[in-house]
Amino acid sequence: MRPNQWIKNGFVLAALVFSRHLFEPSFVWRSVIAAAIFCLLSGAVYLINDIFDRENDKRHPEKQNRPIASGELGARTAGVAAAVLVAVALIAAFKLDSRVGIVSGVYLVQNLAYSSYLKHIVILDVMIIAAGFLLRAVAGAFAIDVTISSWFILCTMLLSLFIGFVKRRQEITLLEGNAGGHRKILDEYNPAFLDQAIGIVTAGALVSYTLYTMSPEVSAKLGTENLNFTVPFVIYGLLRYLYLAYEKGAGGDAASTLLRDTPMLINGFLWLLTLVGVLYYGSPDGVMINE
Repeated sequence: MRPNQWIKNGFVLAALVFSRHLFEPSFVWRSVIAAAIFCLLSGAVYLINDIFDRENDKRHPEKQNRPIASGELGARTAGVAAAVLVAVALIAAFKLDSRVGIVSGVYLVQNLAYSSYLKHIVILDVMIIAAGFLLRAVAGAFAIDVTISSWFILCTMLLSLFIGFVKRRQEITLLEGNAGGHRKILDEYNPAFLDQAIGIVTAGALVSYTLYTMSPEVSAKLGTENLNFTVPFVIYGLLRYLYLAYEKGAGGDAASTLLRDTPMLINGFLWLLTLVGVLYYGSPDGVMINE
């Protein structure tokens, strides 16, 4: 179930922070439940994906040690566990809010389609991964009954694409000439194209976030221009991630890259601290998400 990857479900909590309900217990509780639901769903998806990929994973220097690929966990047992997790997660999602249930269902179907077919379609495979992050954020907003602005959607998608393309590049680099043997879609990519794609989405993510924080409309809504104080942390975070990918060979696993790098952890904490300070102590309204 890869609990170390559940940090990605932090996107579910974005609505809680940006809607200025971070310190209200009832909102926090509903957001935590939504995040837990996606932990169960993503755990089930990882099991299903590992069942599909077990033969290919045996040819990967790191993934060959995963329980299903190594034979430590039987595929049938993993399948039963995944089915139970899905059932529990979807029941809880619909009880929380019907819209959360629908988004959870879409997330599950999308990932099943990805595992069985869509991961073999170049570019679309990365876009599907990015859509998974966006669906998490949407579910988090539905859980506490707030709406998401187009700015939030744009920034989330570009950041997710950034992570996805870096992941593909690092897979090719790690596997060298045998990349296609592990994952057929990797034969459709090459480092030069991925470098261009990474450059485009990196610039797009940075520019969209920066323009958002400096937008006169946003400043008028907030009654403050201090949101742009968070921009330096975003710049550093993107550049640090690229440094780790290109110079240290990281980036193939976004969760591990973020959790194991002390400068990234400190930067993330400072960004969140600054954001909370601006939202909760320097502005009367929401930022990317409004009620």
